[in-house]
Amino acid sequence: MFIDTHCHIDDEKFIDLDATIEEIKKAGVDTVINIGCDEKTTLHGKNLSEKYDCVYFASGFHPSEIKGLTDKSLDKIKEFALHEKCVAIGEIGLDYHWEPYDKEKQIEGFIKQIELANSLDLPISVHSRDATEDMLNLLKSHKIKKGGVMHCFSGSRETAKILLDLGFYISFAGTLTFKNARNLVEVAEFTPINRCLTETDSPYLAPVPHRGEMNTPAYVPYVTKRLAEIKKISVEEVAKQVKINAKQLFYKIK
Repeated sequence: MFIDTHCHIDDEKFIDLDATIEEIKKAGVDTVINIGCDEKTTLHGKNLSEKYDCVYFASGFHPSEIKGLTDKSLDKIKEFALHEKCVAIGEIGLDYHWEPYDKEKQIEGFIKQIELANSLDLPISVHSRDATEDMLNLLKSHKIKKGGVMHCFSGSRETAKILLDLGFYISFAGTLTFKNARNLVEVAEFTPINRCLTETDSPYLAPVPHRGEMNTPAYVPYVTKRLAEIKKISVEEVAKQVKINAKQLFYKIK
């Protein structure tokens, strides 16, 4: 019934993956996308997708790991992306939060991975933190052939509108359930239901009532429920539409 379009179950915090997958399925989550942050995590995601039917993966270098993106590693990202269960290039983007950071290298890596996605007819999963202006300018100047999603959206309604006009989906995570999420609630009200996605970004950002705990894809129903409350429609309707949206963007999901 539910889908987690962005998680990191390759993280070492997930000690017993068999138990995690069982927990995910018991929660009614039948599809998860493990997102790559570098060559190692992408390979792990690929291996998980081969072991578990419900797992798909994305291939890419997170901006905070961009120093490791060489021509050789980009070739590996491309190789992984050709896998039948790789549904996107991601997570890619810009992150100016943690200093020191190499802005020029991040922009260069973002563009290279956008070009890779376009060459492979894959969508992109975008990470943006403290870099909204540069991120929007790059997305405006580099046409994204198969579209994309702004994961764990935390920006303004104005930024959301620009992304929607560019054909992007907006993905909501556990932060939507937080008490101080007034701006995000406004964005969720504004975003058409056929452009909404849900995610956990686990093991981070656990939703209420599990805030402060280790997150898991089994908690994505809490995000879906909160989105349903904001939209004033049933959880079932939201879950069904989000699944449709995910399959439209990540078209390799069966």
